[in-house]
Amino acid sequence: MLLVRIIAMVQQSDNPQLMLQKFLSFCHRTINEDADLAHKLVGENFIGQINSLRHYITESLPSNGVEQWFTDDGFKSLLSLIGTNGQGVGSSAISVWAKNASELPLNENEKMELDKFIDKLYEDLEKESGTFLNNEGSALYSLQSTCNHSCDPNAEPNFLHNNFRVSMVALKDINAGEEIFISYLDECVLERSRHTRQKILAENYIFKCDCLKCLAQMDDPDVTSEEEMDESE
Repeated sequence: MLLVRIIAMVQQSDNPQLMLQKFLSFCHRTINEDADLAHKLVGENFIGQINSLRHYITESLPSNGVEQWFTDDGFKSLLSLIGTNGQGVGSSAISVWAKNASELPLNENEKMELDKFIDKLYEDLEKESGTFLNNEGSALYSLQSTCNHSCDPNAEPNFLHNNFRVSMVALKDINAGEEIFISYLDECVLERSRHTRQKILAENYIFKCDCLKCLAQMDDPDVTSEEEMDESE
């Protein structure tokens, strides 16, 4: 439905060409990058259905003004646009349960067992539903974001009332005029090394993070969190 809304926004605009250029201004990727991001967005089980989705949209909607999005490469570019400019929101009951469970006063062995159980639960759900789940167990439905990313966010989107209305919740005091930042990464990744965070952001959102946290860690070794743990062991 986001694809349909984007196409409709261009076609129904008073200046369709200008509206189209606004969307295209967010596209700075190669064809191969668009294809990879499109595959990540729809999930591994549905890679083969991208062409079917493009066919149905082409058959259902007029193409005037957005002909380039109806080609194979153009359609993947549109999917990639949603993937790199959308934000997943933890909305499932499972994500709430997992978050509450992780805050229980458990010893190290119990925490390890719980983590294994949660990982296996997400893995089984992913196989069953064909939907990619993030580390908090919430389906990554794209939500066009009006906030930029920071590895030290001062707010987060959440469904507080278990309905369709999303709320922006402050994580710390925010001064008047201060920009509101959210994290495109889950809490676990935020605690990992700068190099790891930058790698994930580059692969999934095609940008380099220059937030205050990343700038403060610029002199840290360029190794992933896994490599750091191997060295310490």
